[in-house]
Amino acid sequence: MSVAHDTEQIERANASGRPPVVFVHGLWLLPSSWDRWAQVFEEAGYAPVTPGWPDDPDTVAEANAHPETFARKSVGEVVDHFGDLIGKLSRKPAVIGHSFGGLITQILAGRGLSAVSVAVDPAPFRGVLPLPVSALRAASPVLGNPANLHRAVPLTYEQFRFAFANAVSEEEAKELYETFAVPASGEPLFQAATANLNPWTEVKVNSKNPERGPLLLVSGEKDNTVPWAITNASYKKQRRNKAVTEIVEVPGRGHALTIDGGWHEVADTALAFVRRFH
Repeated sequence: MSVAHDTEQIERANASGRPPVVFVHGLWLLPSSWDRWAQVFEEAGYAPVTPGWPDDPDTVAEANAHPETFARKSVGEVVDHFGDLIGKLSRKPAVIGHSFGGLITQILAGRGLSAVSVAVDPAPFRGVLPLPVSALRAASPVLGNPANLHRAVPLTYEQFRFAFANAVSEEEAKELYETFAVPASGEPLFQAATANLNPWTEVKVNSKNPERGPLLLVSGEKDNTVPWAITNASYKKQRRNKAVTEIVEVPGRGHALTIDGGWHEVADTALAFVRRFH
């Protein structure tokens, strides 16, 4: 996603006078995965901003044609990128992230950069200990080969079906794969996998910062990639903060809950939380 595109969105948000909402996508997706959410929040009176990770292509077709553009993107680099963009907004935004975007959302909140945050099926940070078998399997296309650390790794349809689209029909799973799936940097998954062994990891959250602001964690009941055990462990770390910390489980939903046919229910849940504080 071009720098000009991000700058234009930020300038439009500042000019609107509306409270901004920044959306952070995760691995194997692009900013366009938030387009319908952005419309919901715009209609609710907010100024949506959907930046890319550094060097994100504009379209799924372009992304799949040039997978190398995703390689070597670390969590720290992506967090700093979003932090710089947020610094250009005229007021503190709400921040909403999915998967690794949910992890990045919590890191940004821990830096005091968000007014209110929603982390949907967020990747784990240092101190989150549960490691369910399904999460290992979902990450195995990347972690199974150490050389993937510096590569961009696409998912096959079968891998996407297990990691994202296990709770929808075969027909919908294929449609989601064709519409949204792109390669992803291997590095963040290796960083998350070793976070509890590395005191200097970038995959850490300052959950005690009094400036963190209200935080909602959302878990899909049938998520294989970030099961309840991981999201709940993140919640238990976060609830020590003095600000409001809540968790909600969405019944019958997998990791694709932000993009599948039931996306609106999740968007409404996030919007209701943001409205309470922003």
